[in-house]
Amino acid sequence: MGTSIAYHLAEAGVTDVVLVEKSYLGSGSTCKAAGGVRAQFSDSLNIAFGARSLKVFENFRELFDQEIDLHQVGYLFLLSTPQDVKLFERSMVEQHKLGVPSRMISVEEAKERSPLISTDGLLGAVFSPTDGHCSPESVVLGYATAARRNGAVLIPHCGATGIEVRDGRIRAVQTEYGRIATETVICVAGAWSREVGAWAGVDLPVTPLRRQVLATEPIPGLDPHTPFTVDFSSTFYFHAEGPGILLGMSDPDETPGFKFEQSDDWLPRLGEAIERRAPSLSDVGLSSGWAGLYETTPDNNALVGEASGIERFLYATGFSGHGFLMGPAMGEVIRDLYLRMSPFVDISQLDAQRFSGGLVRPELNIV
Repeated sequence: MGTSIAYHLAEAGVTDVVLVEKSYLGSGSTCKAAGGVRAQFSDSLNIAFGARSLKVFENFRELFDQEIDLHQVGYLFLLSTPQDVKLFERSMVEQHKLGVPSRMISVEEAKERSPLISTDGLLGAVFSPTDGHCSPESVVLGYATAARRNGAVLIPHCGATGIEVRDGRIRAVQTEYGRIATETVICVAGAWSREVGAWAGVDLPVTPLRRQVLATEPIPGLDPHTPFTVDFSSTFYFHAEGPGILLGMSDPDETPGFKFEQSDDWLPRLGEAIERRAPSLSDVGLSSGWAGLYETTPDNNALVGEASGIERFLYATGFSGHGFLMGPAMGEVIRDLYLRMSPFVDISQLDAQRFSGGLVRPELNIV
């Protein structure tokens, strides 16, 4: 998201754009992501962000001369309760308004599209063919190269350590290697955003929550067109990754914190979900795995806007697991906010202060 914003600002003619990153570009949550890209959400804003970003991913090679290994194999949501069916039926109404080709399909068609699944207990499924997955690292590289080409300065391995504020105005950003004078800060620090906001006296209610991903050994005969398949009730998901499968699931017992090590605590629950929904995967060996962070908010929806009480502190964070896929759209939104233009959608309801007034805008399609 940082490289997308840097590109969009520089491409629009904004000078002196500087991006600082504590480690290598994309090293936070992006390189730990499963790479899913979709527009199947329940919130109309997220549908718009997802649909807008999908158009960019579809044309990324032509726009940025960068291959991102986009596989538009579709997202397949498996539904096993009447409540989930109703939720997705309501969501599809909003999706169709924006041209998203999602549709309810039969259990039999779901099995045809994703042969590894067991259909026991399923009431239906929802499929959208334009969703899929791609390589997050390649997207970062494409945006970073284009940002530099347009004059932005990207400085990896240079962590920010503070923000200087005087009389309600930003004066500088302090980094591990010195001070950068500026009147504008754009916070896209993901799970670390609360700390960055606090440097400027801005409350960004973002909480880090560990999520884990596993990759299997090669699976003979695996259909490379296997969709990004999600068992919605359990959040167990998988998609083809090379000759094997990439899979994961949320852990309801996980506690907040900056946890980067892998844990075995979730494996029994994951094993139960695999045995119930994709039993053939139970006999497949694992080749690798990793842990990353979701940047969660109280309503699982993003914080996007400009802070009040301090001039020119902008933020885009708290995407609760769908930040990577919305990076292209957020580049446009933050560019327009910086230029004091109206973004392509009204993002006022994503203001970080919404919780202080008891307002929530829940995103219900989180996996």
